[in-house]
Amino acid sequence: QVQVMESGGGLVQPGESLRLSCAASGFSFSRYAMTWVRQAPGKGLEWVSDVNANGDTTHYSDSVKGRFFTSRDVAKNTMYLQMNSLKPEDTAVYYCAKRPGDRALEGYADIYDVRGQGTQVTVSS
Repeated sequence: QVQVMESGGGLVQPGESLRLSCAASGFSFSRYAMTWVRQAPGKGLEWVSDVNANGDTTHYSDSVKGRFFTSRDVAKNTMYLQMNSLKPEDTAVYYCAKRPGDRALEGYADIYDVRGQGTQVTVSS
């Protein structure tokens, strides 16, 4: 069964950091691009970042560029999202998802094969 599962969310203060993890199972993790998307209260799904299948290409939305960093560990079948300098507007449920192919995309928050249940990130003082 193809699955991805996020972890690592929580409550942090503005300016702090947090690292999310996405554990993948049921498919050849090294063959597919992965994506992070988020949904803030009352808003639609927003694309955050992508990493391609072999991990050497990443893309980021303008809202997180320079603060968030995506990586993947093929040996652990896990993708990470390192979030630095967090802002209140980063508050959202964060989801990881498997892309259909091996290329990292820019945008296209609704193009994925499977998505996790999400992990809540709250940035508040």
